[in-house]
Amino acid sequence: GIRGRKTPILMRDFFCTINLDQEEVFRTQVVEKSLSPYFGEEFYFEIPRTFQWLSFYIYDKSVLQKDLRIGKVAIKKEDLCNYTGKENWFTLQPVDSNSEVQGKVHLELKLNELITDNGSVCQQLVVHIKECHGLPLINGQNCDPYATVSLVGPSRNDQKKTKVKKKTSNPQFNETFYFEVTRSSSYTKKSQFQVEEEDIEKLEVRVDLWNNGNLVQDIFLGEIKVPVKVLRNDSFQAWYLLQPRENGNKSSKTDDLGSLRLNICYTEDCVLPSEYYASLRNLLLKSSDVQPISASAAYILCEVCRDKYDAVLPLVRLLLHHHKLVPFVAAVAELDLKDTQEANTIFRGNSLATRCVDEMMKIVGKHYLKVTLKPVIDEICESPKPCEIDPIKLREGDNVETNMENLRYYVDKVFREIVRSSISCPTLMCDVFYSLRHLAAKRFPNDPHVQYSAVSSFVFLRFFAVAVVSPHTFHLRPHHPDAQTSRTLTLISKAIQTLGSWGSLTKSKLSSFKETFMCEFFKTFQEEKFTESVKKFLDDVSSTESKEPSGLSEPIHLKEGEMYKRAQGRTRIGKKNFKKRWFCLTSREFTYHKQQDKEPIFTIPIKNILAVEKLDESSFNKKNMFQVLHGEKPLYIQANNCVEASEWIEALCRVTRCNQKRLSFYHPSAFLNGNWLCCKATVENTVGCARCTADVPADTQIEIDGDRETERIYSLFTINMSKLQKLEEACGSIAVYQGPRKEPDDYSNFTIEDSVATFHTLKQIIDTVEKLNESHEKYRKKRSSSPPINNESVFSCNLKFVCASRVNLSCLLTFLKMFLKI
Repeated sequence: GIRGRKTPILMRDFFCTINLDQEEVFRTQVVEKSLSPYFGEEFYFEIPRTFQWLSFYIYDKSVLQKDLRIGKVAIKKEDLCNYTGKENWFTLQPVDSNSEVQGKVHLELKLNELITDNGSVCQQLVVHIKECHGLPLINGQNCDPYATVSLVGPSRNDQKKTKVKKKTSNPQFNETFYFEVTRSSSYTKKSQFQVEEEDIEKLEVRVDLWNNGNLVQDIFLGEIKVPVKVLRNDSFQAWYLLQPRENGNKSSKTDDLGSLRLNICYTEDCVLPSEYYASLRNLLLKSSDVQPISASAAYILCEVCRDKYDAVLPLVRLLLHHHKLVPFVAAVAELDLKDTQEANTIFRGNSLATRCVDEMMKIVGKHYLKVTLKPVIDEICESPKPCEIDPIKLREGDNVETNMENLRYYVDKVFREIVRSSISCPTLMCDVFYSLRHLAAKRFPNDPHVQYSAVSSFVFLRFFAVAVVSPHTFHLRPHHPDAQTSRTLTLISKAIQTLGSWGSLTKSKLSSFKETFMCEFFKTFQEEKFTESVKKFLDDVSSTESKEPSGLSEPIHLKEGEMYKRAQGRTRIGKKNFKKRWFCLTSREFTYHKQQDKEPIFTIPIKNILAVEKLDESSFNKKNMFQVLHGEKPLYIQANNCVEASEWIEALCRVTRCNQKRLSFYHPSAFLNGNWLCCKATVENTVGCARCTADVPADTQIEIDGDRETERIYSLFTINMSKLQKLEEACGSIAVYQGPRKEPDDYSNFTIEDSVATFHTLKQIIDTVEKLNESHEKYRKKRSSSPPINNESVFSCNLKFVCASRVNLSCLLTFLKMFLKI
């Protein structure tokens, strides 16, 4: 949210954008008529390239004019770790064009000694500006960049200029400039110039990048400065990140622009080749076979982590990836049930078992939620009816009886969709529910309803009810609903929770409602059909019997969104143009449409896709392009930003990985004017000149990289090494003295059922982590010895879009991920 500005102004319509450097990757909905807007939106994405700044821009939405940038929050990549995992208020800063920079420049510098005709010695500076990479778009288009190269000192400012490069964010300059640094020994103060000898310690090379404005003012793109004193006689070359002007972020304005509250979670992982993780991975995967389960590596991981969520997410994903989740959940659930004394409180706390099931449902239940709830959620959000039934909150003119009828209509519709949806419930969820149901019945054999409440506490209370109240979190809606719709969804969610619980009990729970108005509302639901419908649904979703084949014939919806595609046939003024289209990817086909919800105008069956690869920017002078190769001509597509492009490439690669006719080689550039721009071949159907991207995991529903999740777990063990060692000492002490612990200590809250088995596992964990420490240390030394980018700590490497955010670093993979909540 934004804290309001002190300057008295009229109410405005605000929205916020999230930018990697100058590239917008996400945008919030517009909050109308407010000075303190609450956005309440979450964005989770992989970062597919290097970056310097993560920025947030606040805009004032305008209907007739260009949207006005009110202010910004810019956080350096190196500072993100200081703010991760907690909410912070950031003061909005003025937006100054001189501070809005991105990209890098490749320079080669050399200081030569020259002997003049009379035998004296002088020094000459050679500056070779080779190329730039990642310059920003100007008004949505590639810029027309040029560079000025200057030698600056106390008494001189010699400046030279490159040629202008047209329509490119990655200009190749390859121009060399020469500067006289020190005068020859024959030069004296008696010379006619009467200028004192310059001190080389005070000279610096400055390179400024500009966008050529033609008839308008040139736009500053960034600068770098290199002191001449750092040069030696050897040639020195490096990439330099462009920097803002020294006074670029200062402003004469003193007005309070307001503040922005952010919750940022940023992690950066160095993922080694898969073989390095074999020992730790095997230790974690055999957790469900360890007796007791509290002595397993997976259980110990969650015990030593202060925030169990940090451990549960990578653990669940790893176990899912290797098909080991169901037995582990069953084992920890059985341990959880030992401490449950009353059947009506079963699985109601935040235990390891409930957290694991929660994460599993979020990961594997996305498509299930979409096919079950999205149509009715869309109806509620797009054509809302008044549903407030709390007399205190009723608006003037509202009729509580009418509102109650509207609410009943929505609740009936949501409930009906849920209880009819068992055929779509993922098999993995059914397997987990089956285990929980039978464990609950075993724990409370005299309670005939506990087997139902064990399942309903998850599928109704923690899955459907949560998705109804927060549809944007589960990607059922693009944005957080407005206040009135949120209230309607909250009331529906409460009703779904109650109806789901009702089916597992023989008596009414109306007395449990604190709100009298909800009690009155539920009096209309006292019908046997609701109880029977819930019981039948719970029976179906907790059964291991095979589903009808119709459930498998439904295509899995994977991704959709608006992008630009290049026309494949028709031309406009002699050029094939780009058109905005709505793209949709399912497990069966890849289509594009003129508009969302319209019939497709072009369809590619998934089995016909031969490759999906990036397309060189030089092909059409457009960024974020990729190509889909199939039986006909390549389909060239431009995404809206780098994050979106990498997500589409990854999704398409996953769903087509097992295609039998996948290509091994492709053309990284387009076929234009009778030849391939990449290899200059003149035959359009000639074999590609570059090897296709390496394979990626083939699971189209659960996109998981097991090595990355194991690296996350290794990091957690490393952070909590002191706890592991103290726990190991405790187990050794208990095993030796065979007695209870008398005094509270750091491990008094840990579960130690079998000290010998736990000690054995702890020793394996510590030994494995220490070996991985050695491997990471070798990698760090190798990375530190590689040529850096001189004025910034970023990766010196080429981006490789195998997955959304893998960065190729001498066969080592670095991962970046970010979670942002505004």
